[in-house]
Amino acid sequence: MAALPTVVFPVAGMGTRMLPATKATPKELLPVYDTPLLQFAVDEALAAGARRLVFVSHPEKSAIEEYLRPAPRLEKGLAEKGKDDLLEAVRNASVPGDVDVVFVMQHEPLGLGHAVLQAADHLLEGPVGVILPDDLMLGPPCLAEMADAFVPGDMRSLIAAQEVPRDRVSSYGIFDCTPGEAAATPARGLVEKPDPDDAPSRLAAVGRYVLDPSVFDTLRDTEPGTGGEIQLTDAIASTGAIHAFRFSGTRFDCGNPDGIVDATLAVQQMRNAPALNVAAE
Repeated sequence: MAALPTVVFPVAGMGTRMLPATKATPKELLPVYDTPLLQFAVDEALAAGARRLVFVSHPEKSAIEEYLRPAPRLEKGLAEKGKDDLLEAVRNASVPGDVDVVFVMQHEPLGLGHAVLQAADHLLEGPVGVILPDDLMLGPPCLAEMADAFVPGDMRSLIAAQEVPRDRVSSYGIFDCTPGEAAATPARGLVEKPDPDDAPSRLAAVGRYVLDPSVFDTLRDTEPGTGGEIQLTDAIASTGAIHAFRFSGTRFDCGNPDGIVDATLAVQQMRNAPALNVAAE
């Protein structure tokens, strides 16, 4: 399997769509059934071979850093009480000791492109993965699928893609392409949040990216675009060699309450499936 040495997590946002739940708890730590949203993203990055996880956070979201730290006191207490199942769950939620965890701060909300750029000084050699934890992907690890499909030299960017309703295209970056049968499709361009009448397709970029490191050089010179923010899609469009990737899993938009509920029900069903199968036998 191809690997992505570095995976970047832009997690500085304040989670306003989830208030008041996010007043004290970062949206990335909200539970989806029995697991924080962030943990799904971390596990997906590790499945893609990441050796360094770079979290672009905000000083007011220190709970994310606390969550990712080892918890020896907690583990010791669980072990002493014989709570082996809980101990295993806590250990499974830890980042392996041979994987670097780096935190950098984005103090102002200047756009996704600006957030990703903050990781530029911490990249290992090779293509870079980006995960937006708000987009929960259940099923085969999406970023690992993308790592396998990424062709260095031929691709500057590979972006997870999903067809969306016409009335939703203005909420996404939209690919200018004609999808074929292959999972990875070359795109002529990427239009950020177009009017539905002007959208080149209904194929939308969603929260997973594999980027050639040259995209970071382009980001440094990218001017603010839509919303007065530095858009990652603008930098990607400038570099060319864009490819849309239709992943095999299921996406849940967990940046809003309905998405969290839908994802929770899906994870509940997944967790209970083995027990149901045993009972059926």
